Amino acid sequence: MSFVTRRALSTLIPPKVASPKAIGAAPDALRMQRVVNFYEKLPRGPAPQVKATGLLGRYQARYFAGKNASATPIIHAICLILVVGYAQNYYFHLRHHKNNAH
Repeated sequence: MSFVTRRALSTLIPPKVASPKAIGAAPDALRMQRVVNFYEKLPRGPAPQVKATGLLGRYQARYFAGKNASATPIIHAICLILVVGYAQNYYFHLRHHKNNAH
């Protein structure tokens, strides 16, 4: 194996580090050991599914999540705007015109 190839492969293989708590150990080795310990403690695998709670959470789970996504919330928003708009018109204007009295 040529020197260039050996040099290129040596960068892929990490050096064997002595115990970080050994006397005279490099500070980088201790820092790297902390990083390794941190990543060892992290959970593995996919995150568990979170159950939706509350009215808004259940609505989002039903219409926005994954394979159940649909355009139904747009229709709901349009209906809500119509109902709120009519309620405002009635409160501010139409309630004064009962029985078509102007």
